[in-house]
Amino acid sequence: MFRLNIISRYLYIPLMLAERAWAYAMQLRQESNTEPRKKFHLISRLRKASHHAQQLHLLCQSDLCDARSKLEAQAYLAWMTGSLQFELHLWKQAMDNFQQAQMVYEKLCAAVDEVDQATYKHKCEELTPSLRYCAYNIGDCSAISDLKSLHTIAHGDILDNLESLMAKARDKQGASIREVNWRGKKLTVRPPSVGVFLLAEQELDTVLASGQEANVEILERHIMHCKDAMAAIRDEINSEQSGKQKGNTAAVAQLQDLLTYFTHIRLTRSNQRTLAMIEAAKASMLEEGRKSKPQDLIRLYEIILQNLSEMQQLNGMVNDKEYQQDIDTAMKAYKAFRCYYIAEVLTGTKRFREALVLYDKSIGYANGAEGVEPSLKEQLPPLISKVESAKCICLAQAVLQGSDEAAASSQTGDKKQASKVPLINRLDEYREDPKLLTKQPNVMKLPPDMKPIPCKPLFFDVAMNHITLPTLDEKVDKKAPPAQAGISGFVKGLWGWGSSSK
Repeated sequence: MFRLNIISRYLYIPLMLAERAWAYAMQLRQESNTEPRKKFHLISRLRKASHHAQQLHLLCQSDLCDARSKLEAQAYLAWMTGSLQFELHLWKQAMDNFQQAQMVYEKLCAAVDEVDQATYKHKCEELTPSLRYCAYNIGDCSAISDLKSLHTIAHGDILDNLESLMAKARDKQGASIREVNWRGKKLTVRPPSVGVFLLAEQELDTVLASGQEANVEILERHIMHCKDAMAAIRDEINSEQSGKQKGNTAAVAQLQDLLTYFTHIRLTRSNQRTLAMIEAAKASMLEEGRKSKPQDLIRLYEIILQNLSEMQQLNGMVNDKEYQQDIDTAMKAYKAFRCYYIAEVLTGTKRFREALVLYDKSIGYANGAEGVEPSLKEQLPPLISKVESAKCICLAQAVLQGSDEAAASSQTGDKKQASKVPLINRLDEYREDPKLLTKQPNVMKLPPDMKPIPCKPLFFDVAMNHITLPTLDEKVDKKAPPAQAGISGFVKGLWGWGSSSK
């Protein structure tokens, strides 16, 4: 990044020495995973790289170098020193240097043309994971109570050089906010470093409108700085509560209200960041020619609703009816979007009846969100039209699904009934029966059912028609039987039973 002139050739010497030592250290970092002894060599090389970066910084302080070269050398030294302290687990000093380097790169990104902006943006992205890891190891409270945030760096000589590069000069060193008005309350700003964040808060909307950088990244850094300021306020509250002066109660109450205000800012900017992520997701899906995934959007809207719920429960805001009404209205609007995307997911899984209920809820929430902010109110009419269209389609698909289920149930019943009949009894019907390919196919019933059969063999019944039986007349006695005697004979004779007429 140094300008090519005669002086720059001399600056290449410490720069190349620092880069060579740093590259060797990065190689040793990979090898130290299996060889722990190389960790010491790694630290030694980083010390050398930091030493050469310090020499480069001193050379760039010459009047022959321009302001941009001086700032780049300053950021390079801060980054190299922070890398050394990172390996030494000096999280506090490493975070200070990383933040200093990040601030310089951000300001340089705003001051140069579009061609050089990509390099500075890439450097800022590389520093973000290291900053988060340092903050994790320090802890939220101790990280901010012991460390100076980015705004504290504004009191150094770096900002003096930066202002010479910016087209619009800003004097942030002497600027300070002593009081702020919020919801009809006058809040005293304490400690003084918190006022620098309030300056950034006032300028944030202008920065977002300029569009020089991705809004999501800007908002993430702003939210991180807001957390830093909130930690500083908590430290001030703890110091006031531990004091023995009698007037501490009013001061603590003022600081509690200020903390509530900063919490409101954090949640509001967090929702703004989530909305930017939603818009970015929709835009990327449209560019790629694919429909957006409702599951991802549902999760983002859940985050917004959770933040709004926390805003309702802020200390001292529960009894503010106007504030609560505004939050309730905003929650109805975002619930309308959430219900719509949940219904889209259910429609994709063919659960049309549940989706219809959620479509109705979405329309109800959208109609009930009256008095919402204008930017959100403009999105509700298109949402209602989309919900009504999707509802009609879903209703038609629900009707078709019902008829298909009825037909499928009848076919399933026939198949189940047919599958109980053995194959030998339904050879004249073609049906695909997967059970025939299993180890127990239903081919025939074993043992078979018992059937009644005639007592004679079938052979004799057929032969009976061709057999002529002999006559037995000669063996039959044709003489009349003798008359019976006794009472029975008397009775037969009396009635004529025993007589024969000739």
